[in-house]
Amino acid sequence: MDPIDEKKSILQRLRRVEGQIKGIQRMVDEEKYCGDILIQIAAARAALNKVGGVVLEKQMKECFKNDLEGKDKDEAIDKLLDVMLKYTK
Repeated sequence: MDPIDEKKSILQRLRRVEGQIKGIQRMVDEEKYCGDILIQIAAARAALNKVGGVVLEKQMKECFKNDLEGKDKDEAIDKLLDVMLKYTK
């Protein structure tokens, strides 16, 4: 995918998540049923995880490759592992 298209796709996904969060805020404000709110929270979390996966894939394909060219391989691997561990916590 073209980097510009990829960026647009990521931003669109994040805007959708933002809309979901605003919807959840309205639901809480309007005192909607807790089960419905939790379902929407789960949907927003899943959407955000999907965006994170796309960005992580980009990190592994592009950023890691660039790090390997400019650094010691062990240092580049350590940096990648650090990012992955922070992402998965």
